[in-house]
Amino acid sequence: MNIGIAILVAVLALVAGAAAGYFGRKALSEAKIASAEEAAKRILEDAKREGDRVRRESVIDAKEEAIRQKNEAEREIRDRRTELQARENRLAQREETLDRKSESQEKRDEVLRSREKETDQIQDEINEIKAKQLSELERISGLDREQAKAIVMKYVEDQSRQEAAALVRAIEIEAKEDGDKKARNIISLAIQRCAADHVAETSVSVVALPNDEMKGRIIGREGRNIRAFETLTGIDLIIDDTPEAVILSGFDPVRREVARVALEKLISDGRIHPARIEETVEKAQKEVEVRIREEGEQAAFEAGVAGLHPEIIKLLGRLRFRTSYGQNVLTHSLEVTHLAGAMAAELGANVAVTKRAGLIHDIGKAVDHEVEGTHTAIGVELAKKYRESNEVVLGIAAHHGDVEPSSVEAVLVAAGDAISAARPGARRETLEAYIKRLEKLEEIADSFDGVDKAYAIQAGREIRIIVKPEKIDDITAARLAKDIVKRIESELEYPGQIKVTVIRETRAVDIAK
Repeated sequence: MNIGIAILVAVLALVAGAAAGYFGRKALSEAKIASAEEAAKRILEDAKREGDRVRRESVIDAKEEAIRQKNEAEREIRDRRTELQARENRLAQREETLDRKSESQEKRDEVLRSREKETDQIQDEINEIKAKQLSELERISGLDREQAKAIVMKYVEDQSRQEAAALVRAIEIEAKEDGDKKARNIISLAIQRCAADHVAETSVSVVALPNDEMKGRIIGREGRNIRAFETLTGIDLIIDDTPEAVILSGFDPVRREVARVALEKLISDGRIHPARIEETVEKAQKEVEVRIREEGEQAAFEAGVAGLHPEIIKLLGRLRFRTSYGQNVLTHSLEVTHLAGAMAAELGANVAVTKRAGLIHDIGKAVDHEVEGTHTAIGVELAKKYRESNEVVLGIAAHHGDVEPSSVEAVLVAAGDAISAARPGARRETLEAYIKRLEKLEEIADSFDGVDKAYAIQAGREIRIIVKPEKIDDITAARLAKDIVKRIESELEYPGQIKVTVIRETRAVDIAK
């Protein structure tokens, strides 16, 4: 009984405690909720106040920005109004100026129209007077207008021609004087730098013998030695009464040199028979070929020209044994190289090209007896074959005037060739050819109308022509000199230059009684 009561009391106590806890927590929750609501109200009030403040500030800023933009817009409008006003003022001024100019132009036009009318009236009067004067002149002179015009035109044409010819002559004289002076300076300087001696060479070589008995050994039994020698060398061996000497004759200088070397070896050895002759000639040919190559290399070295083809080197060496009018062609080529190179240096031309063309300008003479054609044409073909430059080929082609020189270097090569060949002592001619050239010179001059006498002087390097003064005037004399020069250039072959001088003399003679 007690236990049940105790349990009941415990249950009741438990229920009471639970109810008390429930109501206590409820009261506490309600208190917290009330506090939270109050805090929320305060926060809302604060936020509302802050929002009002921010809104007021934004409104103020917006009003200030609107006022600022309005002020800027008003200022811009004022500036544009000012600018438009200035433009209107300028336009108004221009309109006023144009109006004034228009009025002034109208006045000028009126004046011009009035003057034009006056001019037309005056022109009509002048034409009328001119017609009357022309009619009167035609009546007095007996010539119509076309005839008088032809006479006046003929007179003006003659006067103009005379004045033009006189002016041309004066210009030619002045240019010639200046050109001659400069040319003499350049040429004399070039000649001084490379003055060289020349020894005249012929088509024969003399070989000395130790004694006259050697002549018989050279001839051999029944002449077999001399026949074998001449057959192998292609050179005539002349044995005459000249003491202790024999003569080798032939127009091929290389063969003649081979024969000379071979004969000297045979004489030195003493064994002379056909087999020995054949062996010696073969050795001599090899020696001469070596010498030819060495001569060509030495010439290229002396000229300062590098890069020549080996075949051109050999052809240069062959020129050592070639002569022209007694002048050694290789020595002449070296002299042309130095002369043309010196002049090219003075004139600022291409010295390398000039020297190269000068050195090989006569290369065709090395084989002109073996190949058809002039030595100039042969030289051009050889230069092209061994790939020389166009400038060098032009220098070779133009050095005798066969081709018109189109470069300074080609002109200098031709000038150097003429200087080397024409200077006194460089070349010699046969008496017969010399006399024929002089006679041909005088014959050409005498063939022109108005020529009285012609004299070839200074070894044919100048011709002086005396003309008839009643047929040839001063202007015609200059033209006559040019015509004679053209005839000489087209009909004669000559080394160097020929000067043509036309002399006209007028004498007035009277007798006092």
